[in-house]
Amino acid sequence: MSTTTMLELVTQVTNELGVGTPTAVASNTNQDVIQILALMNAAGYEFLRKHDWRQLTKQHIFTTSFTVTTGDVALNSYQITNIPSTAGIDDTYQVVGNGLSNACYVQSVDSATSVTVNLPATGTYVGTQITFEKVKYDLPLDYNSSVPRTHWDKSKHWEMLGPTDAQQWEWLLSGYISTGPRIRWRLLGKYFQIWPGVSTNELLGYEYRSVSWAESSTGVPKTSFTADTDTCIYPDRLMVLATKLKYFEAKGFDTTAMYRNYLEEFQVVQAQDMSSANLSFAPRPGTVLIGYDNLPDTGYGQAN
Repeated sequence: MSTTTMLELVTQVTNELGVGTPTAVASNTNQDVIQILALMNAAGYEFLRKHDWRQLTKQHIFTTSFTVTTGDVALNSYQITNIPSTAGIDDTYQVVGNGLSNACYVQSVDSATSVTVNLPATGTYVGTQITFEKVKYDLPLDYNSSVPRTHWDKSKHWEMLGPTDAQQWEWLLSGYISTGPRIRWRLLGKYFQIWPGVSTNELLGYEYRSVSWAESSTGVPKTSFTADTDTCIYPDRLMVLATKLKYFEAKGFDTTAMYRNYLEEFQVVQAQDMSSANLSFAPRPGTVLIGYDNLPDTGYGQAN
């Protein structure tokens, strides 16, 4: 995270453009200053999609939730009644129990003792055990995108399988063979959804990319510059050059030199943001285990 403030960045831009140095930006009514701030924020939004920035990669870990209770199920009914308490249950839960079909989900919580589900019951059971398993979990508030192959069931030490597409997901929900030891996942609407639901407290986690490229003076993540004391994760020179380029574009000026300077800076910053593995032009197997490097040419250890 750079320590250069938004005011300092805008001041650098205005000094280089020769349009006057502001003493404040967020409250400034000068049209050039207002435009420069808007263009700088636009550059910040666009950089989110142009590179997987190291400082925007975060880890999200959560624990699965479930509730084991009892209830009454009636043939062809969509309601489960006489539940001791529906507190904490909502439409992010799957329901498992006698007379309930596969992929049976809570549609609504009707009262303190009853819920409506999406599939009719296949039998009548009174006081039967009902398990509500949470399968839809909120994404982080600053979620932008997932980092592939980072989704793990940390309790079982197994990688979760996904993202599952719509066709595979429907096969899991509707097919005869739909469960196994591995958790599947997909992004559905605003939720991170898992299958199958679990009736244990599993620790799940994944890495994701954040949209919070800015930060307040007190360390609160932000999605744009709104105060003079805000800072950002992008390198200072990149923000200055990107803003100047956008300013020239907005004014209809020739951007040839501006674009060249910006592109060179972006390529350098992009290369230096993340470290990379050394790649060999002549790779060879390791020699830790027994192999052709440590076997004798003849004899193979036999006594003469």
